[in-house]
Amino acid sequence: MAMGAATSPSKMLSPTQRASTAAASASTSRESLRLLRAPRGRRQRPRGLALSPAPARRPFVFSPRAVSDSKSSQTCLDPDASTSVLGIILGGGAGTRLYPLTKKRAKPAVPLGANYRLIDIPVSNCLNSNISKIYVLTQFNSASLNRHLSRAYGSNIGGYKNEGFVEVLAAQQSPDNPNWFQGTADAVRQYLWLFEEHNVMEYLILAGDHLYRMDYEKFIQAHRETDADITVAALPMDEERATAFGLMKIDEEGRIVEFAEKPKGEQLKAMMVDTTILGLDDVRAKEMPYIASMGIYVISKHVMLQLLRDQFPGANDFGSEVIPGATSTGMRVQAYLYDGYWEDIGTIEAFYNANLGITKKPIPDFSFYDRSAPIYTQPRHLPPSKVLDADVTDSVIGEGCVIKNCKIHHSVVGLRSCISEGAIIEDTLLMGADYYETEADKKLLAEKGGIPIGIGKNSHIRRAIIDKNARIGDNVKIINVDNVQEAARETDGYFIKSGIVTVIKDALLPSGTVI
Repeated sequence: MAMGAATSPSKMLSPTQRASTAAASASTSRESLRLLRAPRGRRQRPRGLALSPAPARRPFVFSPRAVSDSKSSQTCLDPDASTSVLGIILGGGAGTRLYPLTKKRAKPAVPLGANYRLIDIPVSNCLNSNISKIYVLTQFNSASLNRHLSRAYGSNIGGYKNEGFVEVLAAQQSPDNPNWFQGTADAVRQYLWLFEEHNVMEYLILAGDHLYRMDYEKFIQAHRETDADITVAALPMDEERATAFGLMKIDEEGRIVEFAEKPKGEQLKAMMVDTTILGLDDVRAKEMPYIASMGIYVISKHVMLQLLRDQFPGANDFGSEVIPGATSTGMRVQAYLYDGYWEDIGTIEAFYNANLGITKKPIPDFSFYDRSAPIYTQPRHLPPSKVLDADVTDSVIGEGCVIKNCKIHHSVVGLRSCISEGAIIEDTLLMGADYYETEADKKLLAEKGGIPIGIGKNSHIRRAIIDKNARIGDNVKIINVDNVQEAARETDGYFIKSGIVTVIKDALLPSGTVI
């Protein structure tokens, strides 16, 4: 069981300290940090690239402290990323595949890993990579996202000299453009007038719904050293998942020579490549014969202006229009290999699996316990969680929970969760609550026959997602008795997608309910 408080961005190193640390550790030659240098140092040498031997990766040891250290960055960008790179995080569309989690919030504001929200991942990656000028573009249900970002990062980023910020840019109508964002490229184009004002060399385009840890300074250094116009983050992919991504072919220098967006059938087969060129061994290369785009790009400032204003003024999407278009016009579009854990949290099933993946032992899919690259979030100043006579195994417990005599197995319990006596929680994600109810509130509710926030006595929940502030009565069973795969019961307070029951935010399930 893992219990711990989230990290506040106010505890970061100053930009000056970070720069001096990076400079002191920069011992790798220019040639050894060329394209396709992955975050992990366990690859074979790609053909045509002279890479110096990488140090052995320190194994993750799950100690009583449950703390690991990622490798220190061996980059020394000139000019520094804090002054020369602008981060642009795309909030995504309406998030219909994540519904009902996106019923009352934007996709990047969906809670993650007991204490966090999805937006904390790309913002933290930026801050850990010394990128402190960050815009977040959104247009759907942005109130909770705005609130979280202002509370988490509003007064902690940068200082007088480096002028760091995290700001939300919502879709808006203007005399030049009366429409909402039509896609990723269109969203950037509509705010190009603002981005152009920043005196930077590159724009870093990120997605707000991915789970991964990445050092963007290495990504940017590869972009500069290969003299690329655009650099696309790429990862090896198996055939089963390849149809959901933009796929690419590269030459021996890592330059993208062909691009296909979500190909199927014969077109998919045509995009198969020998991924040993990326440094994969023969076994992994056979398992993953495709190179997929992660939807993360470094684009030189002048190239971005040229592409969106002059060459492709009507293009709405980076992945399917702008990047393939730039490749076809002869621009230098490079691939940068990322071979760590990465998950696109676009569906209920992917979201569920990514959250429960942090409970895996001995090594979780994604670890929040990394002192060198912490994940920051809003400092809520909640008390430690209280566990009273409970049986808790293989689970992660957030801040400020009250867990009474119950059984919890292989679950993630979000902040402020209240779980009553006799409850059984298995393979479940509880998102917790936004506030506590006082004893007076609970007494008043009981007199009226109401149900307090949390999980009632003797309730049994298995393979489910319980959104925030849900009121689950006593003796409720959420176990999908009939193994239903898809069902929309919004008036009853829940949906079923891929066999996973999702209870809607603020929903009320009366005592004795069986799902």
